[in-house]
Amino acid sequence: MAMVNLKINNQPVQVESGSTILEAAQLAGVKIPTLCYLKKLNKTGACRVCLVEVKGVKNLAASCNYPVSEGMEVFTHSERALEGRRTSVELLMSNHNKNCLSCKRNQNCELQTLASELNIRENKFEGVHTKPTFDEVSTGIVRDTSKCILCGRCVSACKWYQGLGVLGFQGRGFETKIGPVFDKSFSEVNCMQCGQCINVCPVGALTEKENIHDVFMALNNPNKHVIVQTAPAVRASLGEEFGLPIGTRVTGKMVVALRRCGFNRVYDTNFGADLTIMEEGTEFIQRIQQKGTLPMLTSCSPGWIRYIEREYPDLLSHLSTCKSPHMMLGAILKSYYAKIKGIDPRNIYVVSIMPCTAKKDEIIRPENRVGDIQDVDSVLTTREAAKLIKMYGIDFNNLPDEEFDADMFGDYSGAGVIFGASGGVMEAALRTVKEVLENKPLENLDFVEVRGLQGIKEATLTVAGIEVNVAVASSMSMAKVLLEQIKNGTSKYHFIEIMGCPGGCINGGGQSIVSASIRNLPNFDYRTLRAQVLYDEDLDCDVRKSHENEQIKALYKNFLGEPCSHTSHELLHTSYSKKPRFTM
Repeated sequence: MAMVNLKINNQPVQVESGSTILEAAQLAGVKIPTLCYLKKLNKTGACRVCLVEVKGVKNLAASCNYPVSEGMEVFTHSERALEGRRTSVELLMSNHNKNCLSCKRNQNCELQTLASELNIRENKFEGVHTKPTFDEVSTGIVRDTSKCILCGRCVSACKWYQGLGVLGFQGRGFETKIGPVFDKSFSEVNCMQCGQCINVCPVGALTEKENIHDVFMALNNPNKHVIVQTAPAVRASLGEEFGLPIGTRVTGKMVVALRRCGFNRVYDTNFGADLTIMEEGTEFIQRIQQKGTLPMLTSCSPGWIRYIEREYPDLLSHLSTCKSPHMMLGAILKSYYAKIKGIDPRNIYVVSIMPCTAKKDEIIRPENRVGDIQDVDSVLTTREAAKLIKMYGIDFNNLPDEEFDADMFGDYSGAGVIFGASGGVMEAALRTVKEVLENKPLENLDFVEVRGLQGIKEATLTVAGIEVNVAVASSMSMAKVLLEQIKNGTSKYHFIEIMGCPGGCINGGGQSIVSASIRNLPNFDYRTLRAQVLYDEDLDCDVRKSHENEQIKALYKNFLGEPCSHTSHELLHTSYSKKPRFTM
């Protein structure tokens, strides 16, 4: 690769040909602020915040998309560059709803941070604001265009991560805004509710629909027995909400904090993940043995379910009928647990803390109800859980570590933990399916072929003398490749794991928001650090296979009978149907 020599602030820098000024500055340790830019996703130069002065060039240059050249001299913090930057931010703020104190992104807003760094203290430009749209109709996402800065990051995320393009620019000039077609609600279009648009939004224009008040009211209702369960990926991200480094495992502190909030029981969704493996693994074995519909597709990701029901309804027979882990545990809590404890299921209030905004939609699906009972009553994202803990005045970082409640559903395997990373469901299933079919202990529990952040991963392994081809995909732009193969009859796979978010649940739409300044660091991916938390906890578990979880065995012995039994189908399985892509 050819190299280019240039100077940044009079310091010699050498970078690969084709690099931008911003990339060169990052390698040189020089910080240039950005707003619209996101590494590998968006570099339009539209916000004009990354302006720099290039010697001999008349106009200031947007460093995020301006290529370097031999002998170039760049000044990132000259008076002219700083003034241009200040003016860009002041113009953005002139059309911005500045209710910072009540905004969900207060103190975690990139525009607010920039204004502080550039010492902007006055409203230099004041005038009429663009007519806003406020949409809180959908189950998971709230849109407030009065805070939108038209950076386009959400548009790129929806297009490139999910291949949907639900969001786009509308109108011209001062009337420009971003939203679904015809300014419709997210509830009226083929939105997955995945929340990736929220994760890349630098301000408060896109946020999750909060259910904190509902949970708070339940906790203060003496007639409610309130149970909380936490998804595996939450422990890998929650600490970030309290200033801890990315990749800090906070399992024990999380348990203590929730217990001090007043929940009657604190359980781990990993138990539900082990239960899912028993059901889904058995379903896969039955499909193999009875020549059922293959490849079988996993069904744990509700965003992915919304996608296939709208975009590929002809392939619904390939989906596993299993509910997702937190829904399974919710169903067991309101049936078996309620019976053992002598509690009316209607008085049990189940809260799921999830890395996912689409889970808010999943819990109200009529297909997931058992009679007139809803498995889970409320979903809080990781961000909402942190707000609840802060509301109760808990000093999270100085908490001791405690274990989940041990009665009935306190045990979980390492296989359940890794559900939160892309490939984790597949690896957990393979540990059980291979060992059960071959009736002998596995020599190696780590199926590293399906780990990692690649868009599509595949492996071929021999299970009981049968060659089984498996694949893993995260994000719908990657899943579409595999779905088209199934549609065209060319798929070679027997079992496919699909997750709605790039990298899996560790990067879910409800996780802690990682600022662009961290996302844009060269040779860095925060998802790797979060995933490692789960793999480390897997290694620390005494039991690493779902079928060896003693409490899972007891549940089948005392209540369910066996995997995929009549009782388990009533409680733990669901159905799917074609849904309209748009609602007029």
